[in-house]
Amino acid sequence: MDDQSVPATSGHTLLPDVDVPRPDPPVSVAARVRAWIDWFGIGRLVAASLATVVVCAGGYWLIRTPPPPTEAGLPRSTTPASPTDSTVAGAGVATGADDGSTAATTTPSWVTVHVAGAVVVPGVYTLPVESRVHHAVDAAGGVTADAEPDALNLAGQVVDGTRVYVPRIGEVVPAQPAPDQAERGPVDVNRATVEELDELPGVGPATAAAIVTERERNGPFAGVDDLERVPGIGPAKLDALRDLATT
Repeated sequence: MDDQSVPATSGHTLLPDVDVPRPDPPVSVAARVRAWIDWFGIGRLVAASLATVVVCAGGYWLIRTPPPPTEAGLPRSTTPASPTDSTVAGAGVATGADDGSTAATTTPSWVTVHVAGAVVVPGVYTLPVESRVHHAVDAAGGVTADAEPDALNLAGQVVDGTRVYVPRIGEVVPAQPAPDQAERGPVDVNRATVEELDELPGVGPATAAAIVTERERNGPFAGVDDLERVPGIGPAKLDALRDLATT
């Protein structure tokens, strides 16, 4: 046997000696950043930063909401402009510079009525034109203890030259037609509207509405006497309406 042969060992194989290099220690983050800056260059880093700032500023300027115009912040006048002299002059009535063809129309502002019957001081009274019957009664001192004011339409408007008569309890007073009632003739209670029925003496808005409701609910009235079907119309009021209503 050759002397250079490797003697056999007890079951183990000998490996030749090999130099294994040691692993490099890990590189820190700061070292990596410094290496990247050295590779990229300080000049290019500064230029890239400035370019980024310019791009961001330009984008903000493009998408920003523009400020309101200067005129929007100025105070506004709330006083309406007065018409010009030429406009006023063009309206002859406003300036009074008409040719005399336009005459000023005036309406009376007072009415004169005779208040009689069961009132404290009967007499003739002058009242404002918009006065109601209860105003005329008040002007006469109000009603007496034996008066029956419900027989009147106290909300009716007084008419110049007419009489307001307040009956006593149980007194039957023929109803007086309105100044133009004689021209129109009797009122058809089966066809008249609430407004037309309200013009009848002694019939107020509530009674007029009740007449219309009754004829719509239970059919037309066979005659004037049939008005007793209506709540609020008794024999006294029926007698007062007999010559002023028809069917």
